[in-house]
Amino acid sequence: MNRFISNNLIPGLIFLLCLVQIVAAGQLEYSTANRNVNSSSLQDEPGDDTGPISSSPPGPKIDCNFACARRCVMASRQNLCIRACGSCCLKCQCVPTGTFGNKEMCPCYASIMTHGLKPKCP
Repeated sequence: MNRFISNNLIPGLIFLLCLVQIVAAGQLEYSTANRNVNSSSLQDEPGDDTGPISSSPPGPKIDCNFACARRCVMASRQNLCIRACGSCCLKCQCVPTGTFGNKEMCPCYASIMTHGLKPKCP
């Protein structure tokens, strides 16, 4: 009788063990997928007005101090120009070439406005 019970119990235990493995694998896959979703949602933080990371300009970071000094070299108010250009450069990672105009080269730079709806970036 003991042999009969153990022989009938083994297939049931194997089935139960397989079921536990399948459930554990599903939980692992769910937690990994959930972790990936959570980490990607952290990229666009609330209060960050620069937009999602995917919309930021590609390429290496530029030297904003050098680029803005070059952009503002002929400005009558250099300190003001460099300060405004620096904040725009940090946000957009782009400064148009030349000392004036050429803003079509950097759409982000051209689109930043002051509270009075005037272009902020020189």
